Parts: sequence; structure tokens; C-alpha cells
Amino acid sequence: RRRRRPIATVRRGLLPAALAALAALSAAPARAEGPPDRFPRAAAAYLVALDGRELWARDADRPRPPASLTKIMTALVALEGAWDPAAVAEVSARASRATGTRLGLRAGERVRAGDLLAATLVASANDACLALAEHAAGAEPAFVARMNARAAALGLRATRFENACGHDGPGQRSSARDLLALTRAALAHPEVRRLAALEAATLRTEGGRALPLRTTNALLGRLPGARGVKTGYTPAAGRCVVALVERGGAELLVVLLDAADRWWAAAGLVEKAFAEAGRGG
Repeated sequence: RRRRRPIATVRRGLLPAALAALAALSAAPARAEGPPDRFPRAAAAYLVALDGRELWARDADRPRPPASLTKIMTALVALEGAWDPAAVAEVSARASRATGTRLGLRAGERVRAGDLLAATLVASANDACLALAEHAAGAEPAFVARMNARAAALGLRATRFENACGHDGPGQRSSARDLLALTRAALAHPEVRRLAALEAATLRTEGGRALPLRTTNALLGRLPGARGVKTGYTPAAGRCVVALVERGGAELLVVLLDAADRWWAAAGLVEKAFAEAGRGG
């Protein structure tokens, strides 16, 4: 059954509705240091940055479960390795049994690495994500070691991974500020930008199966200028999103961790940020 769209048509009434929703999340006094927390009920932790300048934040350095926002690092590490999108990976029995969001890949199926990356970023498929990690490093633990080494190189002090796809665990942590920096690094790769903005795609196995990929990002195609990047949900992490919106040559990034309503909160923050910067519409 077709998933109900949580954001109404953007061309009629999104701006007033988004700002009205945001008003209910605001009213905190500004802090003396750092970006103000003007919207304390937007999420347990959040960060909003326009063209690299931090506008508003809440608990941006507190380590929290990142859920499938982890897959931003998975994509980055895969692309920075010996990347060949045409290389063929064989899906392991372990990857075929991946839990959570999945495509239903079968053990022994052969899939192009580029298709696995698309399924990881577009559909947040854990079976594709794990197959990609195993293809890139031979086994998930070796790939996770690369993820942690890359986090250290980026100076992500609140970030540590114990799995490649974002499952809850005591060693799976990041922060809103670290995720913002990670996203910027990942967006330096044109393939991440391209895939993060897709609403739909298709994964094709060498055996001829065609598996549709549908974005998990409800902002795409509904919020003007939305270009990605990634969503996430687990019981420990709550509902999370890293949203990228481009308007008038400006680039806005919103990180929400454990948001009660991530879509309206993200849309409201986007509209408020562009309106205050004189870049609305």
C-alpha cells in the first residue's frame, strides 16, 4: 500500500503551516555562548547551518544513537576506498538476514556495488548496506574499523561506530555537530549528492530481479529546494533526519535527532532560516 505522505503539497500553504508548526516549538531564551536554542521542542538535539554558519542548536555535541544516519559514513568510506560502481558483489547469508528496513536481497545474489550504494542512501536498506560493507572490506568489522578511522580523521570526537548500518548498540554514537561535519564531507562526492536527491530508483540483480527503491525522505519533492540527505529511526535514536535544502545559491543543512515530528520541524526550520536570511521562496 502506498505510504501516506506526511507533508501536504508544497505549492499551497506549506510556508504558513511550517512556520505555524515551528512556532509551537520555539520560545527558549538565547544562550550566552554558541548558537541559540530558539526551538527547544524541535528535537532532543538539533543543529541548523546556512552556508556553514551555525544559526541555532540544541545539545549539538551530546553523543546520541544516530540510527541510519550512520549510512552517510558508510557511503563516504565506500566511495573513498577502491570504488568501482560496476564491480559485482555477492550477497552473503548474513546480509540477506539483515533486520529493519530491507529490500529482500537473497543469499548468493550478485549485485553491482553502485546499486548497493543507491539502495543504502535512497531506501536505507540494511541488507544492501551490509552487502556493500562486506564487499568493500571483506567483513563488516573491518569496514567498521575504517569508519572509525575516518571519523577520527574528520575530528568527530563524539562519534563511534560498532556496525555499518545504524543498529542500536552501546558503541554506536554520534552528535548533531559531528553529523553535520560528516555530511559536508560526504557531499563533497558528487555521487552522494546525486543519490541523496533521488525519490526513486531501481536495483537490478544479475539474475534479473528488479527491486524498486523508494526514498525514505518525505521532504524530497515536497519542500522546495530539498536535495537530501538521509533519514533514520530506531527505538533508541527516535526519528532523525539530515536535511539539505538549496535555494538561491545558498545551502542549508538541518540535523534533527529524536524529533517528535521530524518533517514539520525540519520544514519549519528551513523556512524560518531562509526567511530570516532574506532568501525565502
